[in-house]
Amino acid sequence: MNSRALSLSPTSLSVPRSKGMVLGFWIATALFCLQVGFTAYAQLRLPQVAEAFTHLGFPAYFRVELALAKLLGVVLLLAPVPARLKEWAYAGFAITLVSALIAHFAVGDGPEAWGFAAGTSVLWGLSYFFWRRLESGR
Repeated sequence: MNSRALSLSPTSLSVPRSKGMVLGFWIATALFCLQVGFTAYAQLRLPQVAEAFTHLGFPAYFRVELALAKLLGVVLLLAPVPARLKEWAYAGFAITLVSALIAHFAVGDGPEAWGFAAGTSVLWGLSYFFWRRLESGR
């Protein structure tokens, strides 16, 4: 047997930067950032979203704080910043999305309420998957 085929190292597992990988990253990330940007806008401007936060038991200031944090995270995902900052933005979004699902489940909301967070979580997962693959190919 070829001993080279049996040796696994981090460099042998890296994926080259294909155009498809880059395109997949930008499509998933653009859709994710648009969706998160819309929710940040809605949290700041739409009274029905403020009512939803009250329904979930959150204070009014948290809605504003969360919207501003989302906008900062979107900037970090789209801007050419160090990988560590992007990693923190992805972590913050993961915590936010899981917390949103937990909050909706805790008050007994149905899919019409938590479906948006679930769909955004799928986009988050795709964006993060492609970003990690692209980072490992550097």
